[in-house]
Amino acid sequence: MTQKNDTTTLILALLITGGFIGGGIWWFTRKINFSDVLNSNPSPSVSVTPNSPSIPPQSISQSSTTEFKTFAEVPNVPNGLFTYGGSTTFAPIRQGINPEIQRVFPQFQLRYFQNPSQPPGSGIGIKMLIENQLTFAESSRPLQEPEYQQAKQRGFDLREIPIAIDGIVVAVNPSLNIQGLTINQLKQIYTGEINNWNQLGGDNLPIIAYSRTQEAGGTTEFFITNVLGGSGLGKAVKLISTTTEALRAISNNPGGIYYASAPEVVEQCTIKPIAIGLTSDALIQPYQNPLIPPEACPQQRNQINPVVFINGEYPLTRRLFIIIKQNSSTEQQAGEAYSQLLLTSQGQDLIEKLGFIKIR
Repeated sequence: MTQKNDTTTLILALLITGGFIGGGIWWFTRKINFSDVLNSNPSPSVSVTPNSPSIPPQSISQSSTTEFKTFAEVPNVPNGLFTYGGSTTFAPIRQGINPEIQRVFPQFQLRYFQNPSQPPGSGIGIKMLIENQLTFAESSRPLQEPEYQQAKQRGFDLREIPIAIDGIVVAVNPSLNIQGLTINQLKQIYTGEINNWNQLGGDNLPIIAYSRTQEAGGTTEFFITNVLGGSGLGKAVKLISTTTEALRAISNNPGGIYYASAPEVVEQCTIKPIAIGLTSDALIQPYQNPLIPPEACPQQRNQINPVVFINGEYPLTRRLFIIIKQNSSTEQQAGEAYSQLLLTSQGQDLIEKLGFIKIR
């Protein structure tokens, strides 16, 4: 009798143990299958139709952090007419890249606008953006704290998106017997401490320094901050409206000097780009050797040396930015889309062909 009871107890124990094991296997299998379902069906990202009146922040952050190869791959490019303006440094990009963007997205219409009463420039463009005269702005300098505050007072934030690297190149008349300048010598010229080229080992020629106004141009602001150390331009500096006018003046004046964006200067036939350095024994040429003489131009042109800009040897480099509003509207969508188009592999290749340096 006792043996029979023991046998029954053993059978029941085995059945109970088997039930626990089977239930564990069933539960574990269900858990794995459920996880697989979650992984194979992630939550869909929020998408925005081109004509949507607002754009959720999720779709902005997703598109802006993704690297696309071609313009056609960029999502959420809106329909409509979008006005932009600002930095004159962006002129080659406007002329060389925007038509290519329009071919792919004809519904994404871009219109450059310049206030007729003010000279074009980064500062003016950002001001117009804050005052709702532009959809997005182009800038050759970073945003400044007062600009952030002015935007907040109007109910939105500003964001800067870097899209390329540029260099500031100094130009002189081709006949000038000067190969290069240190940053300090450049500062002394533009603050008025040095006023004749013979003080720098050149000919006995008065120096005529040209510059655009600080209020208009990001390039001038960059120069004043990074070369002049915040000091103002000297009283003898001749203010000029555009780089085209300044380069024309230098070509007609043996003692002239001017500074501007590398693509605006290096390839020009009527001027000479010169080397710049922190010290006189470390002058860095922004162009590829050999220097092309004016008589060989335009059949041959000087070419930018991208290596010295990328590795930081050349002392006057900077980033270029698209400035956009963070206001959850089609304005923000347009600014994000334009920035992303320029950051595609196709956009970066075109930027490089125009004389700027890729940022990606």
